Amino acid sequence: MTKKQSILITGCSSGIGLHVARQLHADGYQVIASARKPEDVERLQQQGLIAIQLDVDDSDSIRKAVDNTLSITNGELYALFNNGAYGQPGAVEDLSRDVLRAQLETNLLGWHELTNLVIPVMRKQGYGRIIYNSSVLGFVAMAYRGAYNCSKFALEGLVDTLRQELHGTGIYLSLIEPGPIESNFRKNATLKFHENIDPQNSFHRLQYEAMQKRLEKEGPAAPFTLPPDAVYKRVIHALQSKRPKIRYAVTVPTYLFAFLKRVFTDRFLDRLLLRSSGGGKR
Repeated sequence: MTKKQSILITGCSSGIGLHVARQLHADGYQVIASARKPEDVERLQQQGLIAIQLDVDDSDSIRKAVDNTLSITNGELYALFNNGAYGQPGAVEDLSRDVLRAQLETNLLGWHELTNLVIPVMRKQGYGRIIYNSSVLGFVAMAYRGAYNCSKFALEGLVDTLRQELHGTGIYLSLIEPGPIESNFRKNATLKFHENIDPQNSFHRLQYEAMQKRLEKEGPAAPFTLPPDAVYKRVIHALQSKRPKIRYAVTVPTYLFAFLKRVFTDRFLDRLLLRSSGGGKR
C-alpha cells in the first residue's frame, strides 16, 4: 500500500469498533478512531491510534468530527465505517416515543447525517467505501427488541436506496449483518433497560425476568457467539475487494435465518423466532 488509505470509524470505545480500528491500524490504514466520551478518546490515543471525539446524537459534534478527519487526511477519505450503536430492550408497547426516538437518533439518524457529510468528499475524489454495521435483526424481528429491530430495518432500507442513488459514482456501500458477537452490547442494553423500562408495571413482567437473566449472564448468552474479528474479516473484504458485497453475513444465526426467511412462511418463522427470543410463553 503505497499511500495509506484513510478510514473514519465510529464507536471505537470497545467491542467491534475498537478491534477493527486496531487491526486496520496494524494493517497500514490511516485509522481515525472516534468515540463519544473524552476519556475514551484519550485512552485510544494512548494506544497509539489517531482518535477524535464524535457523538452521533449531536449534529455539531458530527460536523466537527468530519472537519477534524479531513484536516488529518488532507481533505480525502477512503472509507467510513458506521459502527457505534446500542440496543434498547423492551416490549414495543412499553417504549415511549422519546425512548424510540433516542434509539433511532443513535442507530440511524446520526449515521445518516455523518454519511451525508462524507458523500460529497468521496464523490469529488471519485471513489469511496461506506460500511454499515447492521444486524441479523435488520431482516428478521425478535420479540422485546423492537426499538433495535426498527433501527436496523430502517437502516437497511435507507442504505439500499442510497446504494442505487450512488450507482456509477465509484462509492460502494456494504451492510454487515452480524448475529451474536463478543462485546459490551448486552451490558449497555442492560443499562438502557433499567433506565427506560418499568418491568414491575408491565404486562410483560415475567418475560422481562427471563430477559434480565440473559442480559446479565457472564460470558456469551447465545450459541454461535463469535469474537469481533469475525466482523473485521468482512470489513477488510469490503475495503479491499474491487467489487465489495452488498451484504456480509456474520455468524450461524444470520445465515440460518436468511435461509429460513426465504423458504418458510412468516407464521412459521414467527413461531421459531418467538421461541428463540423467549417471548413464546406467558
